[in-house]
Amino acid sequence: MTQTSLDILLGIDYPVIVAPMFLISNTKMVKAALENGVTAAFPALNYRTDQELRAAIKEIKAFSSKPFGVNLIVNKSNPKYKSQLETLLELKVAYIITSLGNPKEVIDTCKPLGIKVFCDVVDLQYAQKVESLGADAVIAVNNRAGGHAGNLSPEQLITLLKENCNIPIISAGGISKGQHLKQAMDWGAAGASVGTIFIACEEADITPEYKQAMIDYGEKDIVRTNKLSGSPLTVINTPYVQQLGTKANFLEWILNNNKTLKKYAKMLIALRGMKAVEKAAFGATYKTVWCAGPAIEDVHSIRSMKDIVQTLTREYDQANKIS
Repeated sequence: MTQTSLDILLGIDYPVIVAPMFLISNTKMVKAALENGVTAAFPALNYRTDQELRAAIKEIKAFSSKPFGVNLIVNKSNPKYKSQLETLLELKVAYIITSLGNPKEVIDTCKPLGIKVFCDVVDLQYAQKVESLGADAVIAVNNRAGGHAGNLSPEQLITLLKENCNIPIISAGGISKGQHLKQAMDWGAAGASVGTIFIACEEADITPEYKQAMIDYGEKDIVRTNKLSGSPLTVINTPYVQQLGTKANFLEWILNNNKTLKKYAKMLIALRGMKAVEKAAFGATYKTVWCAGPAIEDVHSIRSMKDIVQTLTREYDQANKIS
């Protein structure tokens, strides 16, 4: 089956989503993306109250009629899930990206409204599950993604899903240049979700220290930690992360693997982790816990969203002309 590319699916110029990044994505970044031919999404959890979430969506809608999305955590670790979903349905965002749970309710409620649902997946089993539920596309999270990464390489995951699924595959992880986007499309992706290269943009409301770390560190400095969310998370290997260690301690491991306590432990660890990341993102201290992916290798300066998007899309156009 020929899969519809993301640009055709959403009616945008290029098949790129500026990925929803916890504590980083904001309305300025989304508006700049829409203004420059791509789409963008932000996590619903970046806004503490329903009033703030509504205000953000309305601000973007007033600025542009182009499609943007919201990332929704759909499991019980998100106590705001129900109210956030109701808001997204009422305000009719173009698409919802689901993470960390069963997206059935989201898909069932979005379909009658024409809201598309893209589901984060890391393997074939879950991809086939969400396809059977009616997902419009999968976000194929590979082992080069920032944040919660998968275990398969971009080529392995795209190829596996392409051979066994009939819905569009949006590759997530490892894309920092237009040539990488072209390569993912050649493997069978319908588009890409790109995050790390946008962290050090001028529009991001994070500390100068976080942005500088994106320039000073490289791919070799990206490590996975189980300390923050109960699931492997890719972060910059700062002195504090080295001091903290990346493996969950014995008590954390027991809580996270005990069938009876697992649900509650994940909620507690996720809550604690989110607060740690929030502290690092907005109040630079020696306790820096900064998320990023291997694409950090190609971040060399603090640039505007416009500049980063246009460089990526120009390189993509050039790569297509060469082939």
